[in-house]
Amino acid sequence: MTEDPHYSREKEKYENPVASREYLLEILSSSKSPLSFLDICQLVNASDEDSRIGVQRRLRAMEREGQVKFTRDKKYEVQQAAELIRGRVIGHRDGFGFLKHSDTEKDLFIHAAQMQTLLHDDIVEGTESGVDRRGRIEFRPNRVIEPRKEPIVGRFFMEQGVSIVIPDDNRISHEIVIPPEARNSARQGHVVIVEITQRPRRKVNAIGKVIEVLGEHMAPGMEIEMALRNFDIPHNWPKAVTKQIASLTPEVPEEAKQGRIDLRQLPLVTIDGEDARDFDDAVYCQPNEDGGWQLWVAIADVSSYVKIGTALDGEAQNRATSVYFPEKVIPMLPEVLSNGLCSLNPDVDRLCMVCEMTITKQGKLSDYQFYEAVMRSHARLTYNKVWGILQGDETLNERYKQHVPYLNDLYSLFKSLKTARQGRGAIEFETIESKFVFNAERKISHIIAIERNEAHMLIEECMIMANVCAAQFIEKNQAEALFRIHDKPDEDRLTTFKTYLAEVGIPFTVNETPSPADFTAVMKKIQHRPDKELIQTMLLRSMKQAVYAPDNVGHFGLALEAYAHFTSPIRRYPDLVVHRAIKAIVDKQNGRKSKTGGKAYSVDEVEQLGEQCSMAERRADDATRDVSDWLKCEFMQDHVGDAFEGVVASVTNFGLFVRITEFQIDGLVHITSLPSDYYHFDEQKQCLVGEGSGMVYHLGDEVKIKVAGVNLDERKIDLLIEGTTKARASVKPPRKRSRSKGGAKKGSAKSSMNETASKDKTQTPSTGDANTKAPSTKKPKRTGRKKSGPRTKGGKASKNKQRR
Repeated sequence: MTEDPHYSREKEKYENPVASREYLLEILSSSKSPLSFLDICQLVNASDEDSRIGVQRRLRAMEREGQVKFTRDKKYEVQQAAELIRGRVIGHRDGFGFLKHSDTEKDLFIHAAQMQTLLHDDIVEGTESGVDRRGRIEFRPNRVIEPRKEPIVGRFFMEQGVSIVIPDDNRISHEIVIPPEARNSARQGHVVIVEITQRPRRKVNAIGKVIEVLGEHMAPGMEIEMALRNFDIPHNWPKAVTKQIASLTPEVPEEAKQGRIDLRQLPLVTIDGEDARDFDDAVYCQPNEDGGWQLWVAIADVSSYVKIGTALDGEAQNRATSVYFPEKVIPMLPEVLSNGLCSLNPDVDRLCMVCEMTITKQGKLSDYQFYEAVMRSHARLTYNKVWGILQGDETLNERYKQHVPYLNDLYSLFKSLKTARQGRGAIEFETIESKFVFNAERKISHIIAIERNEAHMLIEECMIMANVCAAQFIEKNQAEALFRIHDKPDEDRLTTFKTYLAEVGIPFTVNETPSPADFTAVMKKIQHRPDKELIQTMLLRSMKQAVYAPDNVGHFGLALEAYAHFTSPIRRYPDLVVHRAIKAIVDKQNGRKSKTGGKAYSVDEVEQLGEQCSMAERRADDATRDVSDWLKCEFMQDHVGDAFEGVVASVTNFGLFVRITEFQIDGLVHITSLPSDYYHFDEQKQCLVGEGSGMVYHLGDEVKIKVAGVNLDERKIDLLIEGTTKARASVKPPRKRSRSKGGAKKGSAKSSMNETASKDKTQTPSTGDANTKAPSTKKPKRTGRKKSGPRTKGGKASKNKQRR
């Protein structure tokens, strides 16, 4: 032991000192091969039992912290830094978890035993530790680099004198013990927010304190309050922001209008949904002598008010997007700006950024320019009103007679733009949005489908043209900004989609490099099929998710080489970044310093902003989907026992998700509740096949179902097949033994929700994460209150603007 240079230090700290960590690492590093425990003990002169126990404990601690590695040959070696992996823990309701460590590589599997000391959203470091029998690469965490920071939302319960909180987020499988002095007056069943004061250890619960009591579980609006906290959505304005906006007045100061092009006489109008409150954009067009058009798209000049480096900009960047819940909006900007100074309200002066375009009679962009202006909206119109005017509604035509000629010009322009869109092969999705209609107690009275008309599409095409100009302008001037990119589908997803189409009788041939026109051809073939929506859903799943990034790879769904979001800076931070970049270019061209918020971004800045904005977009989608699931389950509680017509919307290895046609709500027919038989899941053909009966349940089959039960906490709707179905019989059932038998004890599983249209006026094909894991059918060993089942599926109610 005298060879250990740190022996004196160890002797001062411990009564029976053993080899220091540094000395053990030196021995292992100098060895040409891994050393056994006995070899190490001999080298450090640990001859007695106490010394050997001490060395063993130190080696295990070093292994946990990633300093050494215990090999499959039961020997120790130095852990190479290159082998260490860092990532974020993603919990699963059944107790195990995954490590998200890369945007491109598959998630690593974390055993339930390892998850006992981890929490969802922890940042950890560790190593790969092999492959399990299901082919999953396993991860062994060494240490927690950054513990989960966010408080936990859950329900408070008293059980035999012990207070516990069961998290609402089923990715957190720990029950949290609350000491008596930390209850904060919470009562049985209350929804509370908990701060972890002692992390969980093996077979030892986490300990926390209640920092806020939200109220009764079924209180109106509670689902939104819980979602805001579960998904860590900023929803309170910092004091610095409140102080900054206190001096803002309702009207634009006269000095702010100086030096801008005056468009107040141009009959610009806003066209939005009936319930819209923030108006980002106004449009006007006039015919040119050559048969083309001059199109003005005026966008709220948010960058003039949100200055870089201010508290307001910091919070806007933190939020990165407005979040639209049913009957509630969490805005990116304070209301004084989002609904006031920045909103293009009718008959008031507003600052704007204008994209003025020249478009040929064939719908092609021939020229454009950007400039700052002051405008005055001449009318606040809605999609339904505009469509009524274009359809010849006499009352509306009389009421808005001064705008009718301009609207007809816009409609003519739209037809040419639509033809050009179809010519380049852009994919057109016809999504069905659902809207919740609430009663006075904020309970859903009914659910209605929102129909898109050509007034929606008219505005969508105008916005797409402005966004294309923004992207081209930034690329032409070699500036840094955020593009809205949508990459080509990957090979695996494309193969699955081709196989599915073959199963439903649709030929689909595609080269190694698919084009949007290939998918457009499929959309044309299914126009009159009853399973059109479900085929479209499969098409969406085959595609990648649109994101924000500084490197332009084009927009596959829109069949565009360059695309950037420019048209919604009130509610999307990427649009604000694009505005600033465009202003910086214009200022440079005019040889002047920017006074209205221009910014020449660096590569590092836009890379970080792209990651933040993409994350915030996914976060908002997850939160709104969670609230929609809750509300649908609450609504379906009144329909337990009722029978409905439905369509198989998704097929999994644990059952069928069936969409109730009347409400566009999905529930699960578990595989164990199907007619008694062994069922095989064919992933490529998306069907369940009965081994004995030959009965086949396909995606798109029409069935009659009955609502068997609803679990609101678990966001779970259970359905049963009832009566006759249009499921098809298989001539030759597979020989492979089934994984599940009908009639066995019923488990439950959580579904993945369909992506739905969201807030932008332009619509983008999106899919879920490619690394999403299939739900397990095994029930977790937890209390009856803890979530263990599927969420509902389907569309969400949202503002009538769609995201591209």
